[in-house]
Amino acid sequence: MLRAKKKLWSPFSKRLLPTRTISSTTCGFLQNQQQHLSNSQRHSSFPFFSYNNNKIQTSSSSGFSSRFLFFSGKSFCSAQSSEKTNLRCWNCNAEPQNAPFLVCESCTTIQPVDHSVDYFQIFGLENKYEMEEDHNLEVKYKNWQKKLHPDLVHSKPEKEREFAAEQSARVIDAYRTLNNALSRAIYILKLEGVNVNEEETVSEPELLAEIMEIREAVEEAPDYQALKEIQSLVQEKLQNWSDYFASALRGHKFEEAKNCIRRMTYYDRVNEEIVKRL
Repeated sequence: MLRAKKKLWSPFSKRLLPTRTISSTTCGFLQNQQQHLSNSQRHSSFPFFSYNNNKIQTSSSSGFSSRFLFFSGKSFCSAQSSEKTNLRCWNCNAEPQNAPFLVCESCTTIQPVDHSVDYFQIFGLENKYEMEEDHNLEVKYKNWQKKLHPDLVHSKPEKEREFAAEQSARVIDAYRTLNNALSRAIYILKLEGVNVNEEETVSEPELLAEIMEIREAVEEAPDYQALKEIQSLVQEKLQNWSDYFASALRGHKFEEAKNCIRRMTYYDRVNEEIVKRL
């Protein structure tokens, strides 16, 4: 594992900017990183949703700083186990014909949120980290929204409008969670009963130096093509750590899996910065 980590870190500066040297900004950052890590606290939450004036609204906070690099996980509601007994439609009392029971097939009434149904079950996917190429996640997401969107029940009783807002928001959250490798990794660990410390940091000088170097390269990139080349390298790093996470998860090596998530977080944040500049 250690050999693999060195291979992931060391080649970046050579492949990206062969003549580049670490700037004084990066050196200063590394000299003071321990002080920053002990004296600073950052927190990031996954976007949450509200329903107002027939529109789904989102809000979020970011745990990424241009000066400090912190691991900030995303918050998810893990699946709760509950015994389903006598599950019926609250409107017509019909029994569910299919799972998950988000909408009654008999009267098309939207049902209350059942938190024992996890995000994978919502889309009829196998509960595993690796996503098949033909998972059709986006198609399934759009199909659910055609049935659950609050605008479709604006004339229905307040009770069903509330259920629609809650179900639609949860499907949005489920889609965004499963569609992103990092958020999917954090979520599937929580399903395993393993909580990721959202404020835990990585204090490895080699990794932090590389991240700072990449960020400087992004800021100095002269054009779109240069940014795309940097993004390609960052996404390769992210994929490598994603593969390590999948391997650790299969072996139930949860500490290794969490370490992979922390490193994925850094590359994912840098990729977000690149996307904003493209």
